[in-house]
Amino acid sequence: MNQIDQRLRSEYARMPPQERRLADFIMDHPEDLPLFNSAELARLCGVSKATVSRLFKRLGFNSFREGRQMFRQLRQQGVPIAEPSRAGGSLFERHLERELGNLQRLYSQLDPVQLTEIVEALGAARQVLVVGFRNSYPVALHLRQQLCQVREQVRVAPQPGQTLGEELSDLGSGDLVVLCGFRRRPHAFPAILQTLQQRKVPVVLLADGSARTLSAQTKWWLECSLDSLSAFDCYSGAMSLVNLIVNLLLHQQLAVGRARIAQINQCYEQLDELSMDLPDSFV
Repeated sequence: MNQIDQRLRSEYARMPPQERRLADFIMDHPEDLPLFNSAELARLCGVSKATVSRLFKRLGFNSFREGRQMFRQLRQQGVPIAEPSRAGGSLFERHLERELGNLQRLYSQLDPVQLTEIVEALGAARQVLVVGFRNSYPVALHLRQQLCQVREQVRVAPQPGQTLGEELSDLGSGDLVVLCGFRRRPHAFPAILQTLQQRKVPVVLLADGSARTLSAQTKWWLECSLDSLSAFDCYSGAMSLVNLIVNLLLHQQLAVGRARIAQINQCYEQLDELSMDLPDSFV
C-alpha cells in the first residue's frame, strides 16, 4: 500500500474532483481496497468505472486489477495496514483497535528522508512558529512545549484572544512554521498559507487527509488519520508524531539539548515551580 499511497499523494493536486473523491476513499480506507472490484468501488465512491480506470492508469498501472494485486502482495509481505474492526467486541476493544490502526497507518507512510529534512529544519531555523486553531491548538501547544525544551525561539500562535498578523509579520526564509491544520479549519487557513508562501517561509503542514489539497502549498506534509468510532476524532497519532519529531531533534543535537534542559531545570528549582515530592512508596 505504501507505493500506491505515495503515488496518490504525489498526484493528488493534479487530479480532477471525481478522481480526488476516489483517492480520498483509498487513502482513508486502505484495508477495503482488495474487497471490491472496479464496478463496486466506483459505485461506493459515486464515480464512474472510467474514473477508476483513469486513476489507476495515472498511478502507473495498466488497470485497477493490477493495482489491487500489488496491494495484496504488500499485505502478504507484512506491510502494516489498519484492519477493519471485527464485528462484536466491547467498545473498549474496538476503540483500541482503531487507535492502533491509526498509528500503524501513520508510521507505515512516514518517509524517513522527509522526516530527517524536517528535523534538520527545526534545528536550523532562526525561530519556529507553531500555529493551530480549534482542535489543532492542543497539538500545536504540545509541540511548542516540547520544542522549547530542546531549542530557543519557539512560539505558538495565535495567542488567546489575539489575531495572527503580528505573529507572521517578522517571519522570513530563515524561519520555520509548523502549521497544524486538522479538519474543520477556519476560512482564513488558505490565506495563511498564501501569506507564508509570499514571505518565502518554509512550512511543515501537520494535518489529516482533508488538507491534501493544501499540501502543494507547503514544503513538507505529514498526514495523521483521525479515524474514530464515533463523532469525536482521535488525536493519538498526531501526539505520537509530535513526540517522535522532538525526540529526533533532541538526539540530533544532544549536547545542545541536554544543556538547555539542564538550564530549564535550574530555573524550575530557582522559582520552586514544580513539586518534586515522590509518593511514599518511592521513598
